[in-house]
Amino acid sequence: MSSRLIGVGVGPGDPELVTVKGVNALRAAQVVVVPVMDTGERGRAEATVLHYVGAEKVVRVVFALNERTDRARREAAWDAAGERVAALLREHGSVAFATIGDPNVYSTFTYLAQTVGDLVPGTVVETVPGITAMQDLAARSGAVLTEGTEPLTLVPVTAGAAVLKDALNGPGTVVAYKFGRQAAEVAEALRETGRLDDAVWGSALGLPEESVRAAAELDGEPLPYLSTLIAPARREGGRGGKL
Repeated sequence: MSSRLIGVGVGPGDPELVTVKGVNALRAAQVVVVPVMDTGERGRAEATVLHYVGAEKVVRVVFALNERTDRARREAAWDAAGERVAALLREHGSVAFATIGDPNVYSTFTYLAQTVGDLVPGTVVETVPGITAMQDLAARSGAVLTEGTEPLTLVPVTAGAAVLKDALNGPGTVVAYKFGRQAAEVAEALRETGRLDDAVWGSALGLPEESVRAAAELDGEPLPYLSTLIAPARREGGRGGKL
């Protein structure tokens, strides 16, 4: 029988935002893998998973999630992580991998699935969608992501502030991920494009240290890496005008 690797989105941090299907997938899998930085602290995915499955079922696998400069070290860590998960699949047959947000949106799972597929040919890869940070931030802040025919653009600021600025100069709502270390550049891009006043940012959503604030309060100081920004579309006209 083919091995099964299931990427389960467990949301941005609030355990109540895991879907029923996600909980069922975590409980049905023989092993639940959670990604851990080499510093060893518990991450959001692990903390969320432990609300629904026992610790004896959880396997912590180290990923170089905080390595962005040493490519060789990062790739070595990936290879080791892939080998570890491949070994678990050979032993157990059904392995779930818990990832914050959604497994198909800027997720560690994408790369893991490719690596494991090469190591264990015939592995069936499945995903269970999860609530994303932009959805949670929209709910917590009251920001409307889209109306009518408006586009929605999602930008990882790790690609550079210039990419964000190009998106802000375009139509529709712009969402920025992973912008904490470039908060000053993000604030400047919002000011230059006239998108500062309505924008909102959030970090640690659903956790005790949660912060949801107006982007106009950005003072240039670095923010947590997993900060999220929503710059709503410029909207004119009355209710239903864009339907």
